[in-house]
Amino acid sequence: MHGASQTPPSSVSDAAASSRIWAGTSGWAYPTWKPDFYPASTPSKKFLEYYSSQLTSVEVNYTFRALPTVKMIEGWLAATPAHFRFSFKSPQRITHLKRLRECAGDVAQFVSALEPVRQAGKLGLLLFQLPPNFKADATLLNEFLSIPALQVSGITPVAFEFRHQSWFSDEIYAVLRAHNAALCIAESDDLATPEVHTSSAYTSFRLRRTGGYSAAELAAFARRFGALPGERDVYVYFKHEDEPSGALDAVQFLAQTRKASGR
Repeated sequence: MHGASQTPPSSVSDAAASSRIWAGTSGWAYPTWKPDFYPASTPSKKFLEYYSSQLTSVEVNYTFRALPTVKMIEGWLAATPAHFRFSFKSPQRITHLKRLRECAGDVAQFVSALEPVRQAGKLGLLLFQLPPNFKADATLLNEFLSIPALQVSGITPVAFEFRHQSWFSDEIYAVLRAHNAALCIAESDDLATPEVHTSSAYTSFRLRRTGGYSAAELAAFARRFGALPGERDVYVYFKHEDEPSGALDAVQFLAQTRKASGR
């Protein structure tokens, strides 16, 4: 694990404003991240405010279980600076229970709940993470991506994390490209997604290896991902655990990104 390394909030905000790389972890509400990430005196109600002074994005896993209330979203928006992005994991009802079938109403409800985030200019990705036993079905994927709520002009970018090898094929990539949806390039202890960029506007990485990454690996990520943006937004999320290795890796990754770009 890396030692605590605090970055001045202005540096993070300036980097977010001038870069199209958004990085963080999957969640922020972890008291066990004290004192290595959160200062020991930080109250839990101030976690997100501090988190967003160090990192530029967060992936909200809460939405896998339940949709946030308007009051919750208002609190999240108030706690974060202008150049901060929230990505949201799709409800399990869509990906795990209905398995993408006959869920237009559920998708519309999901998108509608996040409308205040979009209006605030802080909406990142919608992540649809499929269960490991869900095998490839190109026709179903195309039908799902044609759901009206995902076709609205200006709607948030969509990324798919596939966890069965059968999805990694040219046929599936073609469907994603047709809808300008991203293949989430995920790395875990069990599976690594091929690096195929199917959206012209954004791309998504989930770095989930247990134990985190070395300084040399983070520097290599910074160079590699820094070469990608062009016209793309790049979203990078490290693993959340009881220990703050993912958050500290994300801090170091952003520092390396700034260094590589000369900012």
